[in-house]
Amino acid sequence: MRIGFLGTGFVARAVAAGAAAAGHDVVLGSRDPKAAADRELGLPVTGLAEAVEHGGIVVNATPGTVSLELLGELRERLAGRILLDIAVGLTDEMALAHPNSSIGEQLQRALPDTRVVKTLATMDSAAMVDPGGLSGESTVFLSGDDAGAKAEVGALLGDLGWPVGSRLDLGGIETARGQEHFALLFMGIAGALGTYTFNIKVVPPKTAAK
Repeated sequence: MRIGFLGTGFVARAVAAGAAAAGHDVVLGSRDPKAAADRELGLPVTGLAEAVEHGGIVVNATPGTVSLELLGELRERLAGRILLDIAVGLTDEMALAHPNSSIGEQLQRALPDTRVVKTLATMDSAAMVDPGGLSGESTVFLSGDDAGAKAEVGALLGDLGWPVGSRLDLGGIETARGQEHFALLFMGIAGALGTYTFNIKVVPPKTAAK
């Protein structure tokens, strides 16, 4: 699968490296590709538009406070593609930048011809690509309006080490709000544990267990 990543930060690099190790053809997209290439990231670097053109799946790993502006400029190029959105927007004071909405919802409204799927937004980059490195099984969430897009993203999650039983489909893109707002609890848990590398597991009652 060809995957274009928008962003060159920790999340973009970690997930791109994990996808590449699983055999996918990946590129990182940067607003300043020459400067990013000079950082020797170990992966091909292009401009943002070229990264979109490269990918059947495009991964949004840009800062959540600027995602809407950046991707809005790529609207025509993103039409018809799957957009895997990881971004979470936090202010400098570590408050939610979208307290009554979510970046996932806003991107879907701004990009009606793009199939947006929110996932991987409830954990750090290490857990995203190495769920087996945690001390037990945990849950990764998916939100989106297009079942086919969620299936393709689910297959990519499988390549990153997330078995089917660990994937929980929350429903439409409006449920992305819950994933993003978890950031507040995430910070509290991180402070209590002394590490950002952890995840949560949804544990249903015995009568609901499958």
